[in-house]
Order: sequence, then structure tokens, then C-alpha cells
Amino acid sequence: MTQPADTVELESAPAPDAAVIWLHGLGADGHDFEPVVPELRLPPTLRVRFVFPHAPVRPVTINMGMPMRAWYDILQLGGGREDEAGIRASQALLEALVARERQRGVAAQRIVLAGFSQGGAIALHTGLRHPERLAGILALSTYLPLAAALPAERGAANGEVPLLMAHGRFDDMIPLERARQSRLALESLGYKVEWHEYPMPHAVCGEEIADIAAWLRAIL
Repeated sequence: MTQPADTVELESAPAPDAAVIWLHGLGADGHDFEPVVPELRLPPTLRVRFVFPHAPVRPVTINMGMPMRAWYDILQLGGGREDEAGIRASQALLEALVARERQRGVAAQRIVLAGFSQGGAIALHTGLRHPERLAGILALSTYLPLAAALPAERGAANGEVPLLMAHGRFDDMIPLERARQSRLALESLGYKVEWHEYPMPHAVCGEEIADIAAWLRAIL
């Protein structure tokens, strides 16, 4: 069985009964989105454990093979051949984190999978295949990986899972059009996607954080 990754954890209130497992992007670590938690200004009645895992360190092809924290290898910018083995290995890591929250007493339908860039790709990939209904999937500045495999592998339990996708119009790492194509692929399979665009690059902005907070309050 895959062991859960090392994590940074914050709790919005004592005795949490919900969890947000939030994956960072390429080259960052679990501390990257820590500062977002207080900015969400969640009400104290919403008792949420935020779990920020550290990705494994691995060589990344587009960065001349330099080792860095990455959920999978990126072979070229803009699409093309994907690191399927790496994606599925990180799926197993995320599933282990979900299982740990279940062991801590958090129901599956109170667990949100979230991520930025590479982390968002793993959140989408894993959440749509998960066998139990989740609270939601938050996919920021990202795309749908291994899209051709999803129709055969998708989990029936999450056919109507709340999905929030958000992207910057000036993103030069993952072009907006690539994210839009992922959204269309999901909608063609019957998923309902809440979609937001912002005037920003490959980043996060204040308006986006406010929209995420509203979405979390609604689904939790």
C-alpha cells in the first residue's frame, strides 16, 4: 500500500469534520498555499483540516533534468506525450491521503481535492476516478491529464461532483485555451464545471480566493 506523502496541516477550527487536500505546483512545496487559509476567512462553524502534501523530488525533463518537487515529469510544454507512470503514482499518493482522512473520521463526502497547476491535474485525475463521492474538486490554473483514459476509468460516484476550474487569461505556462479544452472534455462527459477566468498570469489572485471561499462554504 502506498504511504501518504509528508504534509503541512492547518485546522480552521478544533475537531475538524471536513478536509481539503491541496496539492502545490511544480517546484513548490506544501508550504506554498499555507497563507491562503486565513485569507479564505471561513466561518468558525466550518471545521476544516487543510492538508498540503509535499510532492516527491524527481528529475524534470523541461528543466534540463534538474531534480525538484514534482507530481510527475513534464516532457514538453504545451501538451504532447504525458508521464503516465508518474501521474498514476501521484494518484496513489493522493488516494493514500484520502484514506488517512477517512481513518481520522472524515467522511468522503466532506473531503475536497484541490490543486494548482500540476497539483490541480492530479486532483482532477484522482477525484474523477475515486470510488466514493467527494465534496468537490478544485482545479486551479491546470488541465485534465490522461484525458483519453477518463471515459473508461471514471468513477460513477463522482459523476456529479462539484467541480471548480479557474484560470488566468495571461497564463504563459498552461495556456488558457488548453484549460478551456479540458473543460469542454469534462462537459462532454456530463460533468458540470463552475468556470472562472481572471486577468492574471500563472498565479492566484484575490478575486479568485474570494470565489474559492464562497465555493467551499457552499459545498461544505
